[in-house]
Order: sequence, then structure tokens, then C-alpha cells
Amino acid sequence: MKSKELSVDLRDRIVSRHRSGEGYRKISAALKVPMSTVASIIRKWKKFGTTRTLPRVGHPAKLSDRGRRALVRDVTRNPMVTLTELQRCSMKRGEHSRRTTISAAFHTSGLFGRVARRKPLLSKKHMTARPEDSQTMRK
Repeated sequence: MKSKELSVDLRDRIVSRHRSGEGYRKISAALKVPMSTVASIIRKWKKFGTTRTLPRVGHPAKLSDRGRRALVRDVTRNPMVTLTELQRCSMKRGEHSRRTTISAAFHTSGLFGRVARRKPLLSKKHMTARPEDSQTMRK
């Protein structure tokens, strides 16, 4: 699991201690931050000249975390709901997304389009209608 980003203030303190001549190990011990994190923050500062969070690569997600959780909640309540109905529900919430996007969101949440088949219980009538040889095999 990814950890949270460090605050800008803490990153600025790491850089200021580095500029004053302190080593990575001392900065790490003083601010209780892993040494690899200190090194990567200083490396980023040297390369880009800033400690601010830079724009990330990749296409932004169409579904927000909140919208994805709402869809998962709908499906767990009613497993027989179709993707088209869920698409309409997400449109009502203000998030326009395709059925494949919704399906992919379920896959990442560990939900798949499979439901266990229900096997009917045998009634007395069914048991009497069965052939005699199968009843003797059960005994």
C-alpha cells in the first residue's frame, strides 16, 4: 500500500537542512523520515528546483473513489443489477462513464460477473418421483 505524501513544509525543512550541510543520515534521524525518502526529496529538488508536487503522468481516472465505492455498494446490495442500470445510476450522480469502465472498477474491487447457481432443494414429491434404484443407492 502506498503511503501518504509528506507535507510541503517537511520537504522544505529537509532541503534547508541539506543546504546547511547536514548529511542524509542526520536529517533522517532528526525528522523521523526514512533515509531513502530524504535522498529522493533532495534528488527531486536538485533536478527540478522545487519540493512541490509535480503533475503526474497518465490519464486521470473517469470514476472517482467515491463513485466507485457507491457502485460497489449498489452491486453488493443487489447482485442481479445490470451494468446498463448501474451506468444510469452513475449518470444520475453526475459521473458519466461507460459500462466497460464500471466493469473494470468492479474487477479492481474484486467483484466479477459470476453468481453461484442456486440448486433447488428436493421436495417429498420429487423424492417419490425418483426411480427406485437411485433411492436404494442412497441408503
